[in-house]
Amino acid sequence: MDTSYPREERPPSKRGSPPAAPRDHLVWAIFNTLYMNFCCLGFVALAFAVKARDRKVSGDVEAARHFSSKARCYNALATAGSVVLPLLLGALIVTGVIHLSKLAQESVGFFTYQFSGSDDED
Repeated sequence: MDTSYPREERPPSKRGSPPAAPRDHLVWAIFNTLYMNFCCLGFVALAFAVKARDRKVSGDVEAARHFSSKARCYNALATAGSVVLPLLLGALIVTGVIHLSKLAQESVGFFTYQFSGSDDED
């Protein structure tokens, strides 16, 4: 049995470990800036994502978490605005066209006048 150095079988303590670093959402912000920049929300998300990454690198975890939260919010708004609003607009256009076509079909009978050979005048 080798006892040349003492061994400890305890797991390392987690008291001194730093808290988990938040995500900075930088890739999502770049995608929103390039492809889905609804009302410039992609640029705003990109700015907050860069701030979150800078704070994370400098070690300020609370500020990084705050900016990460804002970047996530603006990214979600940019994505929703770029996806949901065109779908809503398309649905409104389709329902409007369907309504107008039904209205036109119903009004054909109103605007046509049938001439008949027999006039009943007293």
